[in-house]
Amino acid sequence: MEYISTVWNQILHMSESVFMGMCLIAGTSQQVSIRREVKDIDDLLNRLEKRNGEAIDMLSGSRREGFRLKDSDTDNMHWPNDHRVVMDMSQSEFYNTAITTLILSDSSESPPGFTLLQLLTPTRNSAVSAACIIVNNDSLYLSSFVYKQVTCSNISVLHGPCSRYDLAGEEYDHAYCFASDFWPPSASSWIDRCHSWPDPEVVEDIVRNGCHFVAIGHPLGLHENEEWRISFSLAELKLVSFMSHCQFLTYGLLKIFLNEVINLQTEETAKLLCSYHMKTAIFWAIQQNTLDFWCPQNLLVGFWICFKIILKWVYVGVCPSFFIPENNLFLAKVYGMSQNRLFLQLHELYKKGLACLLQSSSIRSFISQVLYNPRLYICTDENVMWSEVETDLELFYEMNFFDDKSTPDLHRCMKHIIIIEQMINSHLTGYQVLRLQRHTAVIFQHTAFVLERMNVNKHMYIADKMSRHMLKFAANFGDVSDMLYIAMSYYKTCRYMKTLYVLEMTKSKLIQPCLLYRRHVDPEWYTGFVGGQSWSSKLKKVVARDIRLYNRICYINELLPEQHSSQQNWSGLYIPVFVFLHFLEFLSYLHVDTTLSQTALDELQVLVHHDRGRYVCHRYRDISWEILGICQQMAGNLQAALYSYQQSLMQHPFNGIRTATQRRIQDIEGTFQH
Repeated sequence: MEYISTVWNQILHMSESVFMGMCLIAGTSQQVSIRREVKDIDDLLNRLEKRNGEAIDMLSGSRREGFRLKDSDTDNMHWPNDHRVVMDMSQSEFYNTAITTLILSDSSESPPGFTLLQLLTPTRNSAVSAACIIVNNDSLYLSSFVYKQVTCSNISVLHGPCSRYDLAGEEYDHAYCFASDFWPPSASSWIDRCHSWPDPEVVEDIVRNGCHFVAIGHPLGLHENEEWRISFSLAELKLVSFMSHCQFLTYGLLKIFLNEVINLQTEETAKLLCSYHMKTAIFWAIQQNTLDFWCPQNLLVGFWICFKIILKWVYVGVCPSFFIPENNLFLAKVYGMSQNRLFLQLHELYKKGLACLLQSSSIRSFISQVLYNPRLYICTDENVMWSEVETDLELFYEMNFFDDKSTPDLHRCMKHIIIIEQMINSHLTGYQVLRLQRHTAVIFQHTAFVLERMNVNKHMYIADKMSRHMLKFAANFGDVSDMLYIAMSYYKTCRYMKTLYVLEMTKSKLIQPCLLYRRHVDPEWYTGFVGGQSWSSKLKKVVARDIRLYNRICYINELLPEQHSSQQNWSGLYIPVFVFLHFLEFLSYLHVDTTLSQTALDELQVLVHHDRGRYVCHRYRDISWEILGICQQMAGNLQAALYSYQQSLMQHPFNGIRTATQRRIQDIEGTFQH
């Protein structure tokens, strides 16, 4: 009995250590809340601003759930907001078919979890029209295979139901799907099964929000190229958000164990299991009350329960979908000899007990420190783990990863402002208020530059004055970098001395030792200067971000070729803030003092040539070399400009400016020939 007690205490101690480690790897509860709440407000803004006939975009997958693991993929879902799937004909009465295209889910000939989609009313969507095929007595159905082919861009590859492309070494999946406001009848048993988890109000909310249909058929179905898989992505996001933090970290530990242990056993069995199987396992474990208390001391117990569930599934060759248990997620994937080999490998790990986690490079150190020092004190208080600076780093970093849509349409800009006004009075968290504040700054910048384009005849003075007021208002709402938009406006209207004045003010803030830029900050200086102040105050005083120029809006003429080139695939140019500062300095001094313009160019050259990721991240090196080349070409140093453009071509094409770069090279080479 004493031995058992000793072993159990050791497991509890290891659990606390792994809990602490997982907080460092996957995030504390506060970090995860920041990530989720910022994305919640993004999704809401996206839905509200869409016109009828446009696509709704939603971040899904691991990043939307709150993970920022090194292997966390970026999944996005897109669906036309004027198309809706109904489960039976009676539900069509809830829609105005003059503005909404109706699609009927017909699962009569499909395996569980899959369905055919029949077009009931006419569509104006070209992709939907292209995917229509005739099945069963002249009825129009949507081919998932054709729809996926039509919606996938030429820079991506097909990956399951998604279009996948690589950007700066990171993979992005886009699933083009259809939405339904109704819960599928085939998943009705899930509602009846929810006695203990999740709570009834959560179940009601999940059912009320319906489901989606993604473009992939069952590999063993009769209509593989026509079938669509029922997706419960929204429901899964809601369930993950209602996990306790210990359950969430257990889910994260399963993902790490999959990537760093299971998938590294042999090449033959790698990728047979996926993150979705891990998620399914913990959903079942929580709902079936396999563990009474999910707490830091029980983290490894929860992990082991889930591991045994997965082991059993592999043994029998059945992984039941959490929402439709009749849908075997292993079918056509985990079977035969590969299933047998995978089971044997998992069983070998199982025989090692929790020591199998020592094979994980991320987790090994947290277990080892307890094994080598059993009396080591482990702190599981998240408030002690996380400082004010770390909270701010997480918040401001997350705020920079959003996709505010640009628009050259003044009426649409006004719609955005009305939406913001309405949301101010809604119930928002502190994180969401700050995100809305940031969105407000971006919309006022858009509106200001759209107004500048309308500066004609007698309206010129009024529009110019309104534009300037909006940019100053945006700077009051935004961060240090937003002052550069005021400088851009002055430069565009040839007020070079005012441009330089704003640039000097901006530079004085950017060179502060307390500056928070990307994930870089000096904690001591930062805390001493703005510690304890409001987030809004910190944002305005010491937070900087990279500049984004939306390709549908003209900011400065010198970058128009790059914007036109980038517009083929991307929505905007991303430029390091320090590169852009020196760029505007150089351009302005060209009209005021050529000696100082050369000084600005020298500073820009040193930055681009010698920075190692502190101020010029590797993603934005293409545009950084490009801007250096533009400045060198304008200064008359064509040989140096040619070298810079060639360097730009050698970088990862994050900004999509290669066409512009090649044309600039051709111009210089043409000059040499003459």
